[in-house]
Amino acid sequence: MAVTIDDIKKLKELTGVGLTDAKVALVEAEGDFDKALEAMRKKGLTKAEKKGDREARAGVIDAYVHDGRIGVVVELNCETDFVARLDDFKALAHQIAMQVAAMSPQYPNEAAIPEEEKKRVRDEALASDALKGKPADIAEKIVDGQVKKHFAEKVLTSQQYILDDSKTVEQHIKENIAKMGENIVVGQFKRIELGVTE
Repeated sequence: MAVTIDDIKKLKELTGVGLTDAKVALVEAEGDFDKALEAMRKKGLTKAEKKGDREARAGVIDAYVHDGRIGVVVELNCETDFVARLDDFKALAHQIAMQVAAMSPQYPNEAAIPEEEKKRVRDEALASDALKGKPADIAEKIVDGQVKKHFAEKVLTSQQYILDDSKTVEQHIKENIAKMGENIVVGQFKRIELGVTE
């Protein structure tokens, strides 16, 4: 298949890479647009993971109110004021606020779960009758799975993304890191529901 300038421009827009990189990807994929897009996404996500170690001190605070009954305030951080002012970044902050409103997570990421809470859930799982008679290594794997499952819905980044359930919130954030070229982190959030106290 031939590589067209329209495909190069389209790939550039979708992935946020330069024209040369988009052309190279299409040539490597022998003109197959979908194959080139998939390859660029994988590269972008790899770059996003490397950017995940960089400090994010700039950002925005976004508020979302659903039906006058649920209110959410989210702090979304990035590395520079330039990115913080981008419409795409502000839109991401709003999408995350909507996610918090809809799914009511307790923690922004796994690192935010208190160690004593992890230990409590792990100890409960280990004490389960279902593990009696199982070899220690098998029991450990079962417990690891149960702990992960327990926290999956409570951790924002582990939740299925409400606007596209084919990915998690973490994957959605990583796609935006790849697109904007900076580390992006959910700093904190607060969710208030009418008539519900913590």
